[in-house]
Amino acid sequence: MIIVGVDGSAAGLEAASWAAREAALRGTSLRVVHAMPKWASEMPGHGPYTDVARWMREGAESVLEEALTRIGEQEGDVAVDSALLPGDARIALIKAAEEAELLVVGNHGLGGFRGLLVGSVALGVAGRASCEVVVVRTLPVNVRRRIVVGVDGSPANAAAIDFAFSEAALHDTELHAVHAWRGLVAGGGFEAAASVQEEDGLRGMLTESVAEAARRHPDVKVTEHVVNGHPVEVLKEASAGAGLLVVGARGRSGLAGLVLGSVSNALLQHADCPVAVVPAR
Repeated sequence: MIIVGVDGSAAGLEAASWAAREAALRGTSLRVVHAMPKWASEMPGHGPYTDVARWMREGAESVLEEALTRIGEQEGDVAVDSALLPGDARIALIKAAEEAELLVVGNHGLGGFRGLLVGSVALGVAGRASCEVVVVRTLPVNVRRRIVVGVDGSPANAAAIDFAFSEAALHDTELHAVHAWRGLVAGGGFEAAASVQEEDGLRGMLTESVAEAARRHPDVKVTEHVVNGHPVEVLKEASAGAGLLVVGARGRSGLAGLVLGSVSNALLQHADCPVAVVPAR
């Protein structure tokens, strides 16, 4: 199934809409979930604390109902159910995702601080869940046209490439495979351009990286781009007008102990379309 986390925010409803469309295309079921404090979900009996717990539960159920109504209006044929999850939202979603093929969340919840582009829940589950995580923005995005995948040549990146090809095939759209490079020069600074031999090597790496997935998806039109620039800047630009940006949870320069790489983290903050973070297999 696909699981989508909602919290009553506009971003949560956008995530529910995105997840419903995805479930319809995949022909799979959808579960809408909302996390609430464990004590509020379990407190029995009577008294002031129980009244607060009841109030919180009623609010949580209304959040689920709002999302279910929106999904029903949009994708009435999708098999959908809902569940309240006890405990911290990040931990609860990661645990729930063990049963899912995809976890979808909004980029920002009700508890966000002004000026922060991505909420703690989105950052907390991306790269930590056992399945792919899609973070959906409230920014207006075009209906899926192309899908963009960042390619860095690392073994861990293969899972992101596979996911991107599968999504492009599912949505019958083209795929742009993008590799960004920055070469250091003596005395500091970066190269303005690669030599013909270096650029041929980079293009060869990109073609080799996508070759296996392209063989499995012969109907997907893939365009390869080798661009000189910082990966965050290059992929952010590529994400403008795209339906989905796909990145690996950790790249070639990942440090031991870091779950989410710096590039993936920055793109969750600044990309102009939904971002899929794919863990390495």
